[in-house]
Amino acid sequence: MKKSIFICFGTITLILGVIGVFLPLLPTTPFLLLSAYFYGKSSEKMQQWVLSNKIFGKYIKDYHEKKGITMKNKIISILFLIVSISFSMYKMQNLHLRIFLTVILIVVSVHILKIKTVE
Repeated sequence: MKKSIFICFGTITLILGVIGVFLPLLPTTPFLLLSAYFYGKSSEKMQQWVLSNKIFGKYIKDYHEKKGITMKNKIISILFLIVSISFSMYKMQNLHLRIFLTVILIVVSVHILKIKTVE
């Protein structure tokens, strides 16, 4: 039963992480890390699938093992964040939401920049 619950949580957090790639308000990395954790508690095969995924596996594996991330990934992450939040701000007319998105952009960018840089 416990294994099934962890697999369910792992799948839910994986889906939320993938959705977070496209929605700037939903964080991607924490959900993918949670997914790897839940799968690690329930299914070695599914955990390895997350960590060896060709799209985000190396990034998550490096982050998961506390190695850090490459400068290239930092730049790509921040650029994607800027583009997606800028597009969201362009579509929104509400000043409060624009301020909120700007704060998110700054906080997430600072967090990404503070992560250890690896070669």
